[in-house]
Amino acid sequence: MSELRVGNLGLPQLASVPVITTALVALNVIFNIVANAAFRVSARSATWSDIVTWQVFGNLAGFITVLTLTGLLRYAPLSIAFPVTTGMSILGVQVVAAKWLFHEPINAVQWMGALLIGLGVFLVQR
Repeated sequence: MSELRVGNLGLPQLASVPVITTALVALNVIFNIVANAAFRVSARSATWSDIVTWQVFGNLAGFITVLTLTGLLRYAPLSIAFPVTTGMSILGVQVVAAKWLFHEPINAVQWMGALLIGLGVFLVQR
């Protein structure tokens, strides 16, 4: 295992970095979708206990997204890691949570915006 030098800090560099980065991005997006879905359920809850429960659940999922981004930053620069995870999370929340889970309508202009975000994510990671 070699070492990557960032200032005075030596970070371990593993041979399987692409697998690690892919896993961290995937986990970040999944937990971002979970967090946003929980906040949506919380907003529609009828009782304070349900609101608080879903808020806690959403914030725990959000905390995991912070941890996965922090882990990802060990292997990728901020200028790539942040836009990729944010863009993919926007797409995930729009398609998985809004459309598939909550059956919210997505019009043609919004789909075009999603395609542009996808293109932007592709270009940023190049």
